[in-house]
Amino acid sequence: MSLRINDTIPNLTVETDHGTIELHDWIGDSWAILFSHPKDFTPVCTTEFGAVAQLADEWAARGTKVIGVSVDGVEDHKKWKGDIEKVAGTAAGFPIIADSGLEVSKAFDMLPAEAYLPDGRTPADSATVRSVFIIGPDKQLKLSMTYPMTVGRNFAEVLRALDGLQMSGNGVATPANWVPGDDVIIPATLSDEDAKAKFGDFETVLPYLRKTAAPK
Repeated sequence: MSLRINDTIPNLTVETDHGTIELHDWIGDSWAILFSHPKDFTPVCTTEFGAVAQLADEWAARGTKVIGVSVDGVEDHKKWKGDIEKVAGTAAGFPIIADSGLEVSKAFDMLPAEAYLPDGRTPADSATVRSVFIIGPDKQLKLSMTYPMTVGRNFAEVLRALDGLQMSGNGVATPANWVPGDDVIIPATLSDEDAKAKFGDFETVLPYLRKTAAPK
């Protein structure tokens, strides 16, 4: 299946190093980030899991749960956590899904339906399982990013995107390179009169581009 922005994510029951999880129940009323990897004990992935572990306080401050996916088993995940924590210098408290049957990888459209894991496989056999999915409390997909195996993900950008999504819940949009504290964009569908009533003062850059201070 394909998974598009605003689609409800599949409510899969998955095995993790923290036990059995049903995705919708696990998300609850939180935001969630699912980040996937093609194999345990691989160099780029280890640094990425470490970066996620180091951001534990940032995820918590945004009411966001994080969960990893890798196409190896639970016991491998538990062993790999030791390497991740050594690289990160901190505990990796988030669960990692054991997707050895590729159910999650296929349901989230990272691999085709006919994909399988051959004997003696390498990370190249599941190379496109290198994605980030940001999911809202409504269980809908809000944003996705997919990377090649050779480029480590920028989790500062994942945080920025999450901030932008949470800001957009105030009925605004964010411009290029926006970071918290910057001005935001008033939707073009809102009249000047309604914009004034809702946001107060604003700057008209172009008839269809109006900026205002970010709502608190």
